[in-house]
Amino acid sequence: MTPEQMERYSRHFMLREIGDKGQAKLLDSKVLLVGAGGLGSPAGLYLAAAGVGTLGIIDSDVVELNNLQRQVLHRTETIGKPKVESATATIKSLNPDVEVIPYYERLTEDNVMDIFKGYDLIVDGSDNFATRYLVNDAAVLANKTVVHGSIFQFEGQVTVFKPHEGPCYRCMYPTPPPPGMVPG
Repeated sequence: MTPEQMERYSRHFMLREIGDKGQAKLLDSKVLLVGAGGLGSPAGLYLAAAGVGTLGIIDSDVVELNNLQRQVLHRTETIGKPKVESATATIKSLNPDVEVIPYYERLTEDNVMDIFKGYDLIVDGSDNFATRYLVNDAAVLANKTVVHGSIFQFEGQVTVFKPHEGPCYRCMYPTPPPPGMVPG
């Protein structure tokens, strides 16, 4: 590691659960963020600060003023810009060690397997059921672990789904709720 990396990650070196070997693994890891909104924003910041080596971000939205009170990857000057562009700039300014791969598109059946294949871990911060089920199904097929998060007002949940070692999202929730049943 460079002298700057030794200083940047010095607190990790003091933790026997991480140490220099763990930090080297973090720098070599590849994580995909599905969504750069209210859940993807803090996850992206902390993953970058921790020194995850490659961070992919997929989101097809642009930054809006009403995002700024909860989507901490974005700034006033990025209003109107793609969220992946805004997120990339913020992450690179926080930690230039991180390689950011932006995907300014929606995750679909046509691109999900190609995108997933380059990552060790998927962080699902999506805000709709269609994407959650797509992430689940692709992760099961590709044998990728998913850290899934969801939130509604003041309630949230985080779950880790590791295919073939426990239940998946679809196992727990076989079908999405009917339209209109869950507030948007």
